Parts: sequence; structure tokens; C-alpha cells
Amino acid sequence: MKTALAILRGINVSGQKKVPMSELKCLFEGLNCQQVKTYIQSGNVVFTHSAADEEQLARQIEKKITETFGFQVPVLTRSLSELADIVAQNPFLQEDNTEVDKLHITFLSDTPDPSNGDKIKDLLSGADRFVLSGKEIYVYCPGGYGNTKLSNTFFENKLKVTATTRNWKTVNELLKMMQSLNPGQ
Repeated sequence: MKTALAILRGINVSGQKKVPMSELKCLFEGLNCQQVKTYIQSGNVVFTHSAADEEQLARQIEKKITETFGFQVPVLTRSLSELADIVAQNPFLQEDNTEVDKLHITFLSDTPDPSNGDKIKDLLSGADRFVLSGKEIYVYCPGGYGNTKLSNTFFENKLKVTATTRNWKTVNELLKMMQSLNPGQ
């Protein structure tokens, strides 16, 4: 069994695309996922599975959400090893005076085309900073994420991929949850 994280984009935000976590858990179980656990209401699901292809599994989850709830929701997946690497490689943790409660990870559906990545690499947004690394963007917002221009929509428009962001505390909690599902993995 493999341990995975599914990150849903844009559910239960401002009363839009309401998905009860208990129903989401059942949906995953109906797709032969096991040890399914959700974390907070924003669409974070850790689980184990035996699917050969996690991208195909993500498409199946998207399809089932559309059938069950009547709206489309992008689903991004990461394996336990991928999430562990993401946490370990945060470049902002190497800097002095980094406020960890101002750190975020923007997860991308795909590695952006290099030409799109080049378009944003030198962009500045006040004191806010970011580092693009593969299918993730490390975001540091000293003034708070709610005040930054470095939003999911910004990155989606510039990079032409789907994006969804989680704060550093949530990312670390999800990693702990994944590790507890399969400590030997």
C-alpha cells in the first residue's frame, strides 16, 4: 500500500462548493482508498491505496466529486516521500528571522513550462517572496497571506497550471498524518 495526500482546490471557501468531510471520506473509500483521514474543512485527505498511477487516481476522484456533488474540483496528489522532501527543502527555513506562521506552500498540478517559470522568476511583490521548485512554490508573506498578490489565481494565470495553497502548519500536520498511516514507508 502506498500513502498519499489529495489536496482539493477551492472547496468550502466562503460557502462555495460545500463538501462535508464525512461524505468526502466515504467517496474516497468508495474508490478503494483505505485509512482515509481528512484534515480541516479545506480539502486535505490522507489515505493509503494500491493504485498503479496516482494521477489516474486523482482524475477518478475528480470525476466522482463531480458526479456526487455536481461541481468540478481540481485534485492534486503527493506521495509521502514527495511531501517529506517538500517540507525538508523549504529554502526560507535556512534564513534567519523567518516567521514560520508566514510560510505557505503552493502546490501545482504540473511542473510549469520553463518559459512560463522564467516569466515570474524575477517578479517582486513587496516584502512577499517565492521560490518555484518543480511542482511547488514556497511562499513567504511577512504581511500575511490574505494581503499578498501571490495567490493561487496569480500563479495559475502566470504558470498555466492549477494551484492550491496550504499554510506551513497544515503542510506539516499532513506530513505527520501520512507518516502515521504507514510508519515503515
